[in-house]
Amino acid sequence: MKEIVLNTVVKVCSCEELEPVDRMLVNAAREAAKGSYAPYSRFNVGAALLLANGEVVVGSNQENAAYPSGICAERTAIFAAGATNPDAPIVALAIAARNADGEVARPISPCGACRQVMLEAETRHSTAMRIILFGTEGCYIVEGGAKELLPISFGADFLR
Repeated sequence: MKEIVLNTVVKVCSCEELEPVDRMLVNAAREAAKGSYAPYSRFNVGAALLLANGEVVVGSNQENAAYPSGICAERTAIFAAGATNPDAPIVALAIAARNADGEVARPISPCGACRQVMLEAETRHSTAMRIILFGTEGCYIVEGGAKELLPISFGADFLR
């Protein structure tokens, strides 16, 4: 039997320690969370992408009474970027959330569906994105892209 060892490196820092561009993205994600439509979960998520062309694209989660019809903040931003800037790779993605008590203390991580879409966006442009997860108690930075969050992943190569 063979063993595969997976290691993910996550940097932990205070938000003040973030590079200025990452701090700007986190603030854009925090602001985007305020525009979320989440009347059912009351969990508002915002995402902000920095594209290689310098443009910032934001998204927020949008719920629906028919639950599967909603969409997460990360996918909203990634799909908007793909529709408006199809040739621009994503350099970085920041995610922030708030609940009924305000901004969350611990950084939140993207769901499985969002991780898969993030991976597809990276594959589309052959480049990994930096992922910044915000919490009031600190931030997590994942430099290696979506593969770090979804290490044994499904991709187009399985379809051939």
